[in-house]
Amino acid sequence: MSASPYPKRLTAALDGLYMITATIFFVYLFNYFISGEGGPTVLAVTMVPVCYVLFILQALRTNDLYPSLGPMTNIAIGAVQIGLALAVLYYIRSEFFAIRTDRAGFWNTTDMIMGGIMSLLILEYTRKRYFVILVLNVVLVLYAVYGNHVGGIFHHPGMSWERIVTASSLEMTTGVYSRLPQLALTLIGSFILVLSVLRAFGGVESILLGAGLISAKSPYALPQAAVIGSLGVATVSGSGAANAAATGSATIPAMIQSGLPRATAAAIEAASSLGGQLMPPIMGISAFLMADFLGESYFDVVARGYAPAVIYFVALIVSVYLLSVHYRADTEVTLPGGTFTVGDAINIGVFAMVVFGLIGLMAVTHMAAMIAALTIFVMVAPVMFSIDAYRRFRVEGRPSIRQLLTPIGRMIDAFSSMTADLTLLLAALSIMTGVFVITGIPTKVGVLMLEAAGINLIAMAVIAFLFGALVGTGLPPAPTYILTALVIAPPMIKAGVDPWVVHFYAFFLAVWGELTPPTSVVAAVTAKIADASFMRTLGRALMLCVSLFTLMAGVFIRPELVIKPGVDQLAALGLILVPTLGIVFALQARFATDRMKNLTARGVLMAVSLFALLYPDDAIAAIACVPVVLIIAAWVLYQRPRQIRAAKASG
Repeated sequence: MSASPYPKRLTAALDGLYMITATIFFVYLFNYFISGEGGPTVLAVTMVPVCYVLFILQALRTNDLYPSLGPMTNIAIGAVQIGLALAVLYYIRSEFFAIRTDRAGFWNTTDMIMGGIMSLLILEYTRKRYFVILVLNVVLVLYAVYGNHVGGIFHHPGMSWERIVTASSLEMTTGVYSRLPQLALTLIGSFILVLSVLRAFGGVESILLGAGLISAKSPYALPQAAVIGSLGVATVSGSGAANAAATGSATIPAMIQSGLPRATAAAIEAASSLGGQLMPPIMGISAFLMADFLGESYFDVVARGYAPAVIYFVALIVSVYLLSVHYRADTEVTLPGGTFTVGDAINIGVFAMVVFGLIGLMAVTHMAAMIAALTIFVMVAPVMFSIDAYRRFRVEGRPSIRQLLTPIGRMIDAFSSMTADLTLLLAALSIMTGVFVITGIPTKVGVLMLEAAGINLIAMAVIAFLFGALVGTGLPPAPTYILTALVIAPPMIKAGVDPWVVHFYAFFLAVWGELTPPTSVVAAVTAKIADASFMRTLGRALMLCVSLFTLMAGVFIRPELVIKPGVDQLAALGLILVPTLGIVFALQARFATDRMKNLTARGVLMAVSLFALLYPDDAIAAIACVPVVLIIAAWVLYQRPRQIRAAKASG
């Protein structure tokens, strides 16, 4: 947090006002999690404006509202925006049933003004946080109003500004109060509640320290420790870019010191952070959205997500090991961070309990996802608080009430800021999706896909890939998944593709979108930390994430990977994992000192691996996997020892 530009008392007042608002937000949502009072739409009507208030207060605290203006000007503008948000909250909440029933379709002027104000406030949020989404929203709104001037299949008669306002707010089936922000405030919010406990009591720091212990065990373990540490933290953070910023400052310099090139170290961190989006039981935001789209339980998505996650991380671990051997990462360097304590061990134990507890409650007892998250929170929070209080009494003697309550304050702060930000993001996306729906864009694009592809699934997959890549260049994974699913799902399902396959394909595209050239945010963050070339970092990260491409192809060739969770997945997992590892070895391993022999071996391995991956018959694909396994085994038995001996001799 930057130094406050306000007088000390005003800074304290802003901090206090933020914490009061955050506490009210926390208590209200926790009560809703337990009681469900009022239903999700009333919840959204009440909490979306409060989320905006939290956003403004946080921006004022960090001097990030309008930095070019003076502090008192920021206070004045922020106060006006807060006043508008609270006015909308009071009016829409008090007139809720009249707006939903009595005046539905015949809204009065005040209804329109209040709905328009809330929509504009959400657009202002996107201007500050996600400018690309603002641009897309503005373009779509203009298209909705002036579609009569567009020719061809995208022509429509044009819509009134009143229709845009009602679709963005008052109708509540679309827009800022619709199911996406409701999802953020309910199901996703309950999981954020659990994650906030882990963050408040130092879970992120403990995971990194644990990874540091791994790095001290072997000269080749440091890059793997970076992968494992980033994976653990990414599971908690749920964001590739956020994780890269949080962990990269520790892992990247350590990897560079161990002998890895700067761009390679940055690429390893980027690929590891990105993988957190794939790792159950959180899987970023997209898993929650997928469950909502498909009308399935969240656990049904998670159960199908393990096999792809295994493929991704096994391939990444192998790829990183090959790089560490190639670059002779043999300097004994460990991740920084201090001494690993009993408290850190407890934090990691609690983290494991959270992960396996969520899985167990949803899989074994078939508990609803939100109830499972609340159960874990009720179990974990008192334990963590008690342990922290005990430690403070042991170390500090008689800690003050304020010291004892500090972790609770951090928990409330983390929960409120993450949930509010996500709610506003999904509210902004709901404006976009609402305009999508009322203008019929998904249907029109679907017609084009079917016509262009001629009901050819390969061509449809390629077109969908190009669309997802285009969207992913400017948007985070969640909006990329939403837009891609809206556009590609209907025509693909109509062509006979299983809905699970379609949505997991869109999910993989959304995850890959964070690496889509030339605007990869994850690669930009890690390259900056490493002081490396952005394009070189991006290129090596794409090579490390090759398993994402094999998953995109594999989900169509072996749909059992995501259609049938459990034992039925194993055959598909093996038939995708083995060729994926073959491709990794073909890209990263060295099979001979002679250049031509090395290239020949790698080329043969690549060809056989691609055949095994893409051939639809399982029996023939399994036979093709045999030479892949043999070639990899030959490298492990013969080439690996030679390269290690050569590295030691030259070192």
